[in-house]
Amino acid sequence: MFDSLSNRLNDVFDRLRGRGALTEDDVGAAMREIRIALLEADVALPVVRDFVAGVREKAVGQEVLRSVTPGQMVVKIVHDHLVDVLGGGEAPTRGDGIDLNATPPVGIMLVGLQGSGKTTTAGKMALRLKTRERKKVLMASLDVQRPAAQEQLAQLGRQIGVTTLPIVAGERPVAITRRALDVARREGYDVVMYDTAGRLHVDEELMLEVAAVREVANPYQTLLVADAMTGQDAVNVAKAFGERAGVTGIVLTRIDGDARGGAALSMRAITGKPIVLLGTGEKIDALEAFHPDRIAGRILGMGDVVGLVEKAAETADRDEAERLAAKLQKGNFDLDDLAAQLRQLRRMGGMGGVLGMLPGVGKIKKQLAGANIDEGIVKRQEAILSSMTKAERKNPKLLNGSRRRRIAAGSGTEVQDINRLLKQYQDMAGMMKRMQKLGQKGLMRHGLSALMPGGGFRH
Repeated sequence: MFDSLSNRLNDVFDRLRGRGALTEDDVGAAMREIRIALLEADVALPVVRDFVAGVREKAVGQEVLRSVTPGQMVVKIVHDHLVDVLGGGEAPTRGDGIDLNATPPVGIMLVGLQGSGKTTTAGKMALRLKTRERKKVLMASLDVQRPAAQEQLAQLGRQIGVTTLPIVAGERPVAITRRALDVARREGYDVVMYDTAGRLHVDEELMLEVAAVREVANPYQTLLVADAMTGQDAVNVAKAFGERAGVTGIVLTRIDGDARGGAALSMRAITGKPIVLLGTGEKIDALEAFHPDRIAGRILGMGDVVGLVEKAAETADRDEAERLAAKLQKGNFDLDDLAAQLRQLRRMGGMGGVLGMLPGVGKIKKQLAGANIDEGIVKRQEAILSSMTKAERKNPKLLNGSRRRRIAAGSGTEVQDINRLLKQYQDMAGMMKRMQKLGQKGLMRHGLSALMPGGGFRH
């Protein structure tokens, strides 16, 4: 998401950074390019107009034109303005994006058009509340329009270990809502989620049904689930639901398929409703809280280090991490450890997922894309390691020519792939030995250069 906008903006900023001082003409030219970049990203025209005007007003001030690093100052102004547009001034919600600050059972109603991803989002949210917040969640499908919609939610519930309201044939949405609320109260649920029906487009019948359900459920939150791929249509849908359904927040789905990001930038400004969650992929755990400052950082190539650390903490196997740390302290690092690191990388979303959160990698990502770097390389490397025997992974010196040919045949790869993986392992093992040799004080003294292959030891 935001890839095309990020690339365009960073090209503009690179030119600004290259100048010792900025004139008003320089700022004006940059603002014109920023305007075009935002429009190409499918940001709504009124939002673009207000954004550029706000940035221009601050950027032509004397503090920027006389600044020691005027290019960096303009980047900061754009960053701060992006945070404001995305809703940065609002108080943070509880529950890591899901506000639960109410008396249980907290009602959360999901509304939106058919095909926007409501049912999948319900499952993702329920799993997030169960695992992160330790909440007891009940999910209820009110969708009696779409064939097998209720069974779809029931299957999701079984998959993630969350209770769903038993299906009663012929029961209407309002009656299902009453039953769900009654069960949630009697059986001590913390959260009850209502997955409502959708339509192909906003119509009066849909709005009347949503209003009737809302009156009975009295949900603490009504979240609109909108497909980011639909661009400005998503913004129009948000306006319609916001006016008629009492929407309190927005969940944007399929953001992994939208390189432009215009809907996200327009949504908050036009509707006045905060984006609270982002659906980042098809997997059941591919859901993250919306943090305006972090998103602004990603757009401007500043990365999201906090998000990266959180993702690592979520996906890490603590026992495995402690075992590896103990081995590294002794200077031991074998191919089993490399396999564990590859599994962790894949759980974090592969190279693309990690690179997108690192500061200053915009250019690197473009170079990688141009070189057709294959995300499948991690899976191939895992296949290679799986084709080795336990003894070979413990002692890579055993890997002679015939063994490498056997492993290549077993993993569906070439001997050159085995050689590249072993070279990667040797570089990592060398780095680990330097860490042990330097110790904590040595690392502080020499810095990261001491860990790089061939670095830190030349005098």
